[in-house]
Formats: sequence, structure tokens, C-alpha cells
Amino acid sequence: MTSLDRPTTPGSAPSTPSGDQKEVTQAALFDAFGGIRGTVETMLPGLLFVMIYTINKDVTMSAIAAGVVAVLLVVVRLLRKDTVKHAFSGVFGVAVGVAFALFTGSAKGFYLPGMIYGVCLGLAFTLSALVGFPLLGVILGPVFKENLSWRTRNPGRKKAYTKASLAWGLVFLAKYAILFPLYWWGDETQLGWVLIALKLPPMVLAVYFTWVFLAKAPPPIDVIAEYEAEEAAREKRG
Repeated sequence: MTSLDRPTTPGSAPSTPSGDQKEVTQAALFDAFGGIRGTVETMLPGLLFVMIYTINKDVTMSAIAAGVVAVLLVVVRLLRKDTVKHAFSGVFGVAVGVAFALFTGSAKGFYLPGMIYGVCLGLAFTLSALVGFPLLGVILGPVFKENLSWRTRNPGRKKAYTKASLAWGLVFLAKYAILFPLYWWGDETQLGWVLIALKLPPMVLAVYFTWVFLAKAPPPIDVIAEYEAEEAAREKRG
């Protein structure tokens, strides 16, 4: 079996995907980050929590409503036999937030786990880029069917993943540099609405940077196709 991270032999080159490189990159990013539906499912429980809490200041009711909606979104996907990876990640985050809110009796408890996770993610993206093993390459490699081949076989894509990971890290850290002062010194309702307002724009910006860097990078090496070709050749010889 061929290593997914082995150097190329002399004269070998990255395989070229069918279609325009920018369109291929855009479609892959759209799938990886859930698209419009995944974004709505991620935002809806938190938005509902903020709206209910703004109206009645009832942490318990707000938390339970957000949790119920998150579960319903997963159930709908299961009934439609759609992919649930984005919905499940969302419901897990909401569940932790609900638990914190009910335990602390504070609306800020609902936001805290997600904020801590966001800071850790920002640090992970930044540090991974600085040490030369960009996290975004690990995440998107399977989506592009290149796995980790970019590490040694496709230096142009490694450079692009490094830039994109650094962009994600800086965007995340800048976002929470705004949110944490509000968490410590701001009003609970104000924090909630600012958090909702900053939910989508930073992610859109980070995805845009990722698209720009990867669209200009060399095409991915389809290691799955390589493996299948080698298996077919082996069967033909045997």
C-alpha cells in the first residue's frame, strides 16, 4: 500500500482535478464547513437563547429552549437521512452551554464553553501554522482526497494551508479579544447579542481567505485514486 505522505518520485507531479480549480476549492469548502444550512443550524440555538433571555431574563427557559431546538435539528436531519456531522457538533456545543447555564444560573455560563473552545481553536490554528503542520491541512486533506500528501509531496499546498491556518487563528483570536472583555465587564444580554453578531462574519472572512490561498495553490494529489490505480495494477499482474 502506498504511503499517503511519501515523497514523489522524480518527474511526478500533483494530479489535476477536473473542472476549474477555484470552483473545486469552493465546492470542497462549502461541504467541509456545512454550507448555508449548517451555518443556520449552528446559529439558531444560540440566537433563540439570546432572544428568550432578552425578553424574560429566565436562564432556565432560555437554555432548555436552545437545547430542544438543537436536538430537533439533528432529528430532522436523521429523518431526512442527511449528513449529521455538522448538526451533531452543534448540538454537543449547545448541550455543554446549557449545562453550564443551568449549573451557574447565569446566561454568561451558556456562552463561556463556546468562547473557551474558540480561543483554544484560534491558538491551535496559529501554533500549527507556526510549527509547519497547519491544522487546516489536516481538516481539509480528506475533503480534497489528498489526506496528508501535501506535507511532503505538494509544498505549494502546504504553504497555502499554512497561510490559511494562520488566518483562521488570527481571526478567531481577534474575535475573542473583543468578546472576553464583554464577558468580564459587560451586561449578559449585550454579550449575547454581540456574540451572535460576531458568529458569522469572522467565519466568512476566514473561509474567504482559505479559498483565496487554496485557489491559487497547486491542485491536490488524489491519493485515493493513486491507491486504487495501484491496487488495480497489482490485481492485473497477479
